[in-house]
Amino acid sequence: MGDFVAAINDILWGPWMIYGILVVGLIFSIIMKFPQVRFIKDMVLLMFKGEKSEKGISSFQALSIALSGRVGTGNIAGTATAIAFGGPGAVFWMWMIAFIGAATAYVESTLAQIYKEERDDQYRGGPAYYIEKGTGKKWAGIIFAIAALMAMAVLMPGVQTNAISDAMHNAFGVSQWITGLIVTVLLAVIVIGGVKAIATVAQYVVPFMAILYMIMAVVIICMHIGEIPHVLKLIFENAFGFDSAFGGMLGAAIAWGVKRGVFSNEAGQGTGAHAAAAAEVSHPAKQGLVQAASVYIDTLLVCSATAFMVLFSGTFNVFDEAKKKFIFLGDFGSGTIADQVSAGSAYTQFAVDQSFPGFGSGFVAIALFFFAFTTTMAYYYIAETNIAYLFKGKTQVIAMWITRIVYLAANFYGSYKASTLAWALGDVGLGLMVWINVIGILIVAKPAIRALKDYERQKKEGKDPVFDPTPLGIKDADFWVEYNKEKNAKDNKKRDAI
Repeated sequence: MGDFVAAINDILWGPWMIYGILVVGLIFSIIMKFPQVRFIKDMVLLMFKGEKSEKGISSFQALSIALSGRVGTGNIAGTATAIAFGGPGAVFWMWMIAFIGAATAYVESTLAQIYKEERDDQYRGGPAYYIEKGTGKKWAGIIFAIAALMAMAVLMPGVQTNAISDAMHNAFGVSQWITGLIVTVLLAVIVIGGVKAIATVAQYVVPFMAILYMIMAVVIICMHIGEIPHVLKLIFENAFGFDSAFGGMLGAAIAWGVKRGVFSNEAGQGTGAHAAAAAEVSHPAKQGLVQAASVYIDTLLVCSATAFMVLFSGTFNVFDEAKKKFIFLGDFGSGTIADQVSAGSAYTQFAVDQSFPGFGSGFVAIALFFFAFTTTMAYYYIAETNIAYLFKGKTQVIAMWITRIVYLAANFYGSYKASTLAWALGDVGLGLMVWINVIGILIVAKPAIRALKDYERQKKEGKDPVFDPTPLGIKDADFWVEYNKEKNAKDNKKRDAI
């Protein structure tokens, strides 16, 4: 089983994927003149604007759902794993994929808003919807929806619950299956409540856990303030293959940095686009920019927090897969040898323990619980959105309940299966989604680019941008056509009344 899954990953995550996703993000960045830099102020301000409605959620709630998906195991275990197999230089390439990927996140999330639909009194959208409408081919949308359903409901939830159960076992000695059962029961209560319940939980939990985690990182950095030049030098030299300690690992640094960066910030996956479509905004570019900001928050802040805690504390090993041996051994304390400490959240737990003995493992375990719990919660929302795309009526209700049962079972099973297999299966699910989505947005990106130009034009005119697809030549944006008709009718009625 493990060898078969590894072979699939070798295909999905080969050089075409690793370098291709960097190129795609760079192309979008250049075409749109680096909106991730030009619109930083708008990104921040727009996070807190936009009101929720009976059919949609606020921009901040959509951001919180997207962040709950982005900020998860990848930020703690994934970042540490990237360092373990790519060296400290992998951190630089995680930063790079975040910077470039912010443009990709803008495109996919804006497309989700442009082509969203109103189904069962809720806004629904995402790659399946915009791939179908942008290409005019229903089968293309169905392929993504099936891949997303398999990834979100079956393959990827186990990564999150596995990390939670491992961390709880390391910190408190709790059996993995007990942690898995508790997590599964809590998820069952929330997912049955639907998108509104998920949004409510996410908007409170996500900011709290991220801020607390970053405070801990700042404290640890301050305790090792004299090491800052050394750590930064280590990251940049390793990133470009200039150091002697990690010589020959340039390819591994790029590969692991990109792979774990994409796993963490999700730019290109299309996952954040599902939440973006649910937001109540006056212009699609607004939510596109908000989702671009979420990539920065995830990687430049939370992933960096983990990386700095691990690197400043020296609690990491680096394994050269090409040479099949450890080329760097960190200090894990008395009696612990390198191959007894598995790459992942344990590195981060040891890092905090170095500065706060007896506290680190518990703190990271609790942080990881909230990170991973909200991520797997977001996975269900994405699975539900794709069920709504594939089925209608009574068939949809049945499919929803089957999905819930499979999703909850996958979470429980993932809590105690081997972590290496959990990550490998997660990489398969992620790889399938990224391949289909990236090809899709390359084909249908023009409306998102036009929307940004329209947003920028209206801002220069001093207006609060509103979206009308017709003068922009954007077809099949049926929701917005109807939305504008209803809005114009209401405005005319008000004028007549006056």
